[in-house]
Amino acid sequence: MPAEVAARGFLGALGIPSDSIPADLNAQAGLFRSLVAGRRMLVVLDNARDTQQVLSLLPGGGDCTVLVTSRRRLAGLVTAHSAQRVEVDILPEPEARELLARYLGADRLAAEPDAAVALLEFCGGLPLALSVAAARAAEHLEFPLSVLVEELEESAARLDALDTGDITANVQAVLSWSYDALNHQAATMFGLLGLAPGPDISLPAAASLAALPVSRARVVLRDLENASLIQEHVPGRYRMHDLIRLYAAEQARQDQPPDDRDAALLRVTDFYLCTAYWADRLLVPHRQPIDLVHPAVGTVSHRLADRTAALAWFGIEHPCLLAAQDLAVTKDWREETWQLAWALNSFHNFQGNRRDQIATWHASLAAAAQLGRPEVQSLVLRTLGNACGRIGRYSEAVDYLNQAVTTAEQAGDRLEEAHSHRALARASVLQGEYQQGLHHASHAFRIYQVLGKPAWEAEALHEVGLCQAHLGDLSLARTSCEASLALAEQQGDREGVGYALDNLAYIALQSSQYADAISFHKQAFALWDELDHRYNQAGNLDGLARAHLALDQRDEARRAWEQALDLYKAQQRSTDAARVRQQLDMFSASPGTPN
Repeated sequence: MPAEVAARGFLGALGIPSDSIPADLNAQAGLFRSLVAGRRMLVVLDNARDTQQVLSLLPGGGDCTVLVTSRRRLAGLVTAHSAQRVEVDILPEPEARELLARYLGADRLAAEPDAAVALLEFCGGLPLALSVAAARAAEHLEFPLSVLVEELEESAARLDALDTGDITANVQAVLSWSYDALNHQAATMFGLLGLAPGPDISLPAAASLAALPVSRARVVLRDLENASLIQEHVPGRYRMHDLIRLYAAEQARQDQPPDDRDAALLRVTDFYLCTAYWADRLLVPHRQPIDLVHPAVGTVSHRLADRTAALAWFGIEHPCLLAAQDLAVTKDWREETWQLAWALNSFHNFQGNRRDQIATWHASLAAAAQLGRPEVQSLVLRTLGNACGRIGRYSEAVDYLNQAVTTAEQAGDRLEEAHSHRALARASVLQGEYQQGLHHASHAFRIYQVLGKPAWEAEALHEVGLCQAHLGDLSLARTSCEASLALAEQQGDREGVGYALDNLAYIALQSSQYADAISFHKQAFALWDELDHRYNQAGNLDGLARAHLALDQRDEARRAWEQALDLYKAQQRSTDAARVRQQLDMFSASPGTPN
């Protein structure tokens, strides 16, 4: 309401006849302050629009307390009037349940525990939503709670379900008070944030979404936070309550043309893709680059400083990157679909995250086929097959990899052909088919030599050496792996160095050179730790334990296996975890040496 109306209400409540109330707001404010001077009073100003609206309603002395609630932050009251701000967050689950129980009764919640949990989840701890849901449930006490839950399950209709017909008890109506007060730029950003992929968003991603300079996007986001529509939950990252996100998406669909919405979503998808691509270049500099899509106009460039920053960025943005690929699939943006899988692949390798790795490449299969570009099809098939092999899905792996070889051969893509043969070598090793693995690894090595790709020669050589070692030719295997190590060091390929060291450790162990095996493993582990390559750390620790055990260093072996077990479990490598668990159980069962 206008301040004049509120002031007249206060003066009337304090006993001033309506015909004696001044017409001028300043005079009203002066009379109000004189009437409350010296009194100890609580003045409540609920749902204030802005600072200016409440200034005339503030008492002049220090005997009164004023409680102002608002969806905005009212910074002017803090800076000019020494107000103390209290942020009211969503309710934690126990308090949300308590509030719901006050409305509906604990017995009613206990009678339908699953429905109660769902109701709490859909309301997301928002007190207004909980109150509205309770009011809806109280309309028909004889109806089960599951009836209301069924209404709320459909996200598109959830806001409609949280409506009692009273404007003060309607989630959409309350949110509209904040939305209607936004300027055009902030309203546009708000709507687009409701559509953006991922659980939250960074400042540069939001700038790309709205096609704004980062400095201007920061101001707009601050406006939205001041309106309590978003939250900067960590510096530079913003999120919305689920119900506010639904409302924002609805406003975007109503107020923004479809082409504008799609353009915004393409910009933010391209932001994630381009940043991930250059972050991957920092992780694995020797990796064969791809022809990256040209980002949509308005996409913000965001280059990361170094490898450490790239790993940290991937760790934070991983859910948003997966969501961006899901969006690209939905929108049939084929280049973005497979290139996001490519940009995520090294990070997934380092983390041992095969589930998401396989999912992103599997989502790329149709996009690659529809593009009709054999080099892309072969790459997608090869990388998907490689990931499948790493988790024991060997028949799928070999099928995908053979398709990759055939596609590369038909396209005359010799480099991709070599990569596919090397992946087949790895799959063969994992299945214990070492002669077949040696064939594929040697074939890949010869192609790399012809193409003049020394970094990849090193990768193929360590596969050759590993197969030779398993076939019992330890001397030749050592020669191959030492050559692989030298090539990798020359190329600055630290990942290749790590693989060669691990293989040399295995060869030393098979040659009963246990101290050398421990030394090689420790060198490799230090490198994997530096690269944050958790997948390879697990296997390295497993081998290190065996070397310690061969020297009867039981405590050291146990510690290494315990660390390996934790990593295997985290990476969902159940077969390896079960094997190591068995070794540790043998330690507990008997002081003798485990098998």
